[in-house]
Amino acid sequence: MSTAIRTTGRSLRRSWDEGIRVERAAFVVGAVLFASGLVHLVVLVVSGGPWTGPTSLRKAATFGLSFGLTLASVVWVTHFVALRPRPRQVLLGGFTLACALETTLVSMQSWRGVPSHFNFTTPFDATVAFTLAFGGLAIVVLVLAFTLAAFRHVGRSTPSMRLAVRFGFVVLAVAMALGAAMIAVGVPLSRADPRAAFETAGFLKPAHAVTMHAILVIPGLAWLLTFTAWPESVRMRVVRLGAFGYLLLSAVVVAESIARVSPLAAPIVPTLLSLAGLAALVTAGGLAGYGALYRRTGDSRRRDFPTSVHESVT
Repeated sequence: MSTAIRTTGRSLRRSWDEGIRVERAAFVVGAVLFASGLVHLVVLVVSGGPWTGPTSLRKAATFGLSFGLTLASVVWVTHFVALRPRPRQVLLGGFTLACALETTLVSMQSWRGVPSHFNFTTPFDATVAFTLAFGGLAIVVLVLAFTLAAFRHVGRSTPSMRLAVRFGFVVLAVAMALGAAMIAVGVPLSRADPRAAFETAGFLKPAHAVTMHAILVIPGLAWLLTFTAWPESVRMRVVRLGAFGYLLLSAVVVAESIARVSPLAAPIVPTLLSLAGLAALVTAGGLAGYGALYRRTGDSRRRDFPTSVHESVT
């Protein structure tokens, strides 16, 4: 088991060692954003501030944690997409700046005690709100570009990894579309009542949250399977099981959000479907973990992680 852990650790270290400057910078920014989310969470707990509402520090904590994790995930996953150096620099650089901008502005407004989104009460607040909307649009465009690249430039990854990367980016694109939908719903309402706009547009939050992190979970599952002794056909079935579970869980939560039903107070049928999706995802993860930790001594394995993460597109 210790050997398997060291091997996976070395594989992750290669993401940093073989990364170009923009990738290393993105990893650092992602870590800073994630740390800021943790700091805001600690401050919120210690101060006893409100957990809900447009001015809660919970929003700053959520943005820091989510964008920090998503940024690091996207940088890591693009190692399995054979982009040319220039497009890689542009896409990752733009995505890093947009994530940092969104998190910084939301945190600033939280500390000022004013809403970050749908707030046009002063010229400064209106500028912040428009900047956040523009940054969100930029993120949507960049994620779509990453998604197209994942389908066009497959590199030397195995079929299971290609499926995982493509699935992750498609679901991330759905998450970005849901975020854009919240902005589109809230902006017209914000002129009359910013608080009502915040409460009304937030109905898609559970769906946005669930779909946000498929880009880490499913490629992470496929990557973990590369440390097993199983043939590619078995890995593909496990990835498909995990993707099916994630898709089922996400579809149910999206449907519940559109119907304005809380996932914690849903009827029995969607609840059972959500649990079935979660069970499939957990089962896939458990199989991958077992295969990676307890592979037979002396077995060889093929890694999907490329020899160079910056392969030329042929």
